[in-house]
Amino acid sequence: MERAKTILTGLWAALMFTYLLGDVLRVYSGDVKPGELFGQKASQPLYLGIAAFMFIPILMMILNLLLGGNILRWFNLIVTLLMFLLNLVGLPSYQSWYDAFLIFLSLVVNVLIFWQAYVWKIT
Repeated sequence: MERAKTILTGLWAALMFTYLLGDVLRVYSGDVKPGELFGQKASQPLYLGIAAFMFIPILMMILNLLLGGNILRWFNLIVTLLMFLLNLVGLPSYQSWYDAFLIFLSLVVNVLIFWQAYVWKIT
């Protein structure tokens, strides 16, 4: 497997675990109540949207392992840019220090993914 694909797969895994760590810490710290989001009872469509969002890094890991070529490079560039922008929009909603730290780290990982895909020389 190409080195770039291995690095991209690892970076997407790091991003997924950063998101997951934030979710786990929010529950354990008491910052969220189970069954509620943003102070309101969470709905099934909202949970489905969250699940779809959280599946994106997993999907990108799978695609980086299975696909190749220029289309994979563009997938990485576009998807990581969208993830970066979504995290940037959500930044003000993170109140805790650990959340701010983790969202900062996720933005850094997004930049690393974008850079790795950008400089990737397709053979």
